Amino acid sequence: MFTGIIETIGIVQEIKKEHTNLQITIKSDITNELKIDQSVSHNGVCLTVVEINDFEYTVTAINETIIKTNLSDWKVGDSINLERAMKLGDRLDGHLVQGHVDQIGICKSVEEMNGSWVFTFDYNTDLNNITIEKGSITINGVSLTVINSKKNEFSVAIIPYTFEHTNFKFIKNETKVNLEFDVIGKYVSRLYLSK
Repeated sequence: MFTGIIETIGIVQEIKKEHTNLQITIKSDITNELKIDQSVSHNGVCLTVVEINDFEYTVTAINETIIKTNLSDWKVGDSINLERAMKLGDRLDGHLVQGHVDQIGICKSVEEMNGSWVFTFDYNTDLNNITIEKGSITINGVSLTVINSKKNEFSVAIIPYTFEHTNFKFIKNETKVNLEFDVIGKYVSRLYLSK
């Protein structure tokens, strides 16, 4: 379980295909604090550390994860939002994030608002995911509040700190992002659809 509060940025060092899996090596300033078999959120995707070498560590992504996320678009040199799993008893500064990406969203616009930014994303509603006004959404692992909620579109407002300390500064029109919808909203939607 994660909070959606990004700890640091990691840089992709190597991507190797192994059968249908990807072995992804990341350089990070928290590598020396990691251990083998630890869960770390990478742009909102919970991946397990399988190898550690100095300041770099490697994670494995299976085909199911690759299909549902933007992992197939990652390249060497990309900046990745990182968060370690929360400890039981820690303060929950963001919201409950599982690290299980529901689907990909696509950035439709970035609007500078005199000191902040409004990013608008659309997503395929065939998967029955929903947003609600002032509800929670996780984009590339960042816990955010929904504004301008529509059927297949929503916006989020980004403050300068978040812009500078996450990979939001690299998101532009047509950028694919990982979306994890609010876990309570997913259960309510599933209950509603099952009736």
